[in-house]
Amino acid sequence: MKVVSALVAVLVLSIACRVSDGGERLNVVFVLADDLGWGELGCYGQQKIPTPNLDRLASQGMRFTQHYSGAPVCAPSRCVLMTGKHLGHAEVRGNQQARVKFPEFTEGQHPLTEGAVTIAQVFRRAGYATGAMGKWGLGPVGSTGDPNRKGFDLFFGYNCQAVAHSFYPPHLWRNAEKITINTNPVPGHAKKAEGAVRMEDWIGETYAPTRMVAEAEQFIADHAGRPFFLYLPFTEPHVAMHPPRELVESFPAEWDTEVYRGGNGYLPHPRPRAAYAAMIHDLDDHVGRVLAALDRAGVADRTLVVFTSDNGATHEGRGEPRFHVGGADPKFFNSTADLRGHKGSVYEGGIRVPMIARLPGRIAAGRVNDAPGYFADWFPTLCDAAGFDPPEGLDGESLWPTLTGERPSPGPRRPMLWVFPEYGGQVAVRLGDFKVVRRGLKTKAAGAWEVYDLSRDRSESNDIAALHADLIARTEELLRREVNDNTLFPLAIPGVNTSAGAR
Repeated sequence: MKVVSALVAVLVLSIACRVSDGGERLNVVFVLADDLGWGELGCYGQQKIPTPNLDRLASQGMRFTQHYSGAPVCAPSRCVLMTGKHLGHAEVRGNQQARVKFPEFTEGQHPLTEGAVTIAQVFRRAGYATGAMGKWGLGPVGSTGDPNRKGFDLFFGYNCQAVAHSFYPPHLWRNAEKITINTNPVPGHAKKAEGAVRMEDWIGETYAPTRMVAEAEQFIADHAGRPFFLYLPFTEPHVAMHPPRELVESFPAEWDTEVYRGGNGYLPHPRPRAAYAAMIHDLDDHVGRVLAALDRAGVADRTLVVFTSDNGATHEGRGEPRFHVGGADPKFFNSTADLRGHKGSVYEGGIRVPMIARLPGRIAAGRVNDAPGYFADWFPTLCDAAGFDPPEGLDGESLWPTLTGERPSPGPRRPMLWVFPEYGGQVAVRLGDFKVVRRGLKTKAAGAWEVYDLSRDRSESNDIAALHADLIARTEELLRREVNDNTLFPLAIPGVNTSAGAR
């Protein structure tokens, strides 16, 4: 504990040395969608779902075409984002419930440790007001990963990813206080094997996203006079699908030729395609409300707004093969465009995500940028934008020079890597234009190395591993150097490590 306190003191001193008390400091609003596919916004080619607010944000800022999440699923992706550590170094590398190791907790995911430093902690130590409204997933209330202990003055929303499967849950959290919002909550999972499937059977009293967006609007209004960091990990379009009925009915009735009966998990829905579109349209509306709140507060011109997603679109289901998990239909919406794979996969469709950044006067409007980047980059980027030093040992590199045009044509960057022990065990490394992948590492027959040239083959349809033994050797050497053992989320990689245990 003394060592941690000493490190904190050094970090605070470092920040104080660079942050000036004079002038107006930059605010940051970071919006994170949940399971939003690369092709599900109008500005990324979506043809069926209107997203006017996000399209406007892109027209006012910079849209990236090769940005990647931290992981193919929720909790580890958020861990990479919050701590700036890629999956070879991240503490949380999978979606494990806290109760597996900490039976005293009845909800929440495995917590970040006391020593893990988050973006929010650095901003709070620099004098920023810090708030988070949405889904946390990095530690229960009262644990070392409690959002209040990880840098947020105010947290309002779902602490637990499993509770967030329902948009009409029994409660949300305001810091350590459990706030009841539905006396008759709607479960996130049910099946309706036969008979009529009705929307009204799965609609409760209080729609949680409405409460969370209102809290975000209030936070902006309350802190317009001081610098703030606002993290908005919204829940859409993660299933279950039960958005407001009027939104569902705004989409064409002819879209839905089959009902979804809950066979792939989550809730049934009579109009699954319309419901999915409604969720993304509602997400877009949330962003519009946040942008309007910045305008009302008079701080839009000094607020960096970032929008992205924690991973790709929902993957296939088995119980009702016609649908993906939760009744989603990514094929109908062309959710991944031509990218291979979905959520849970280290192929492009699982980890390449939309990313838009706006800051009037600093980020040129209407620009499209092909520079690769990923979630590990955001910690150094946001520190760079705000004008203070990041902690030592981060894995990403600052995107700020690229965003502001100081480095319009970035040179070679550090390799980007993903070490994912779930969904059969997978690793991926991006080296320049090449991507090296290996899957099935936790199965009886681990797959061979695959190599793709993303500059020519972003759909990863042509494996050129036979031509690139040099890239495979380089990947193995990189992984030997960059992957720490992790007893909670072990993964043995042939040719890299012989033990899945920890040092």
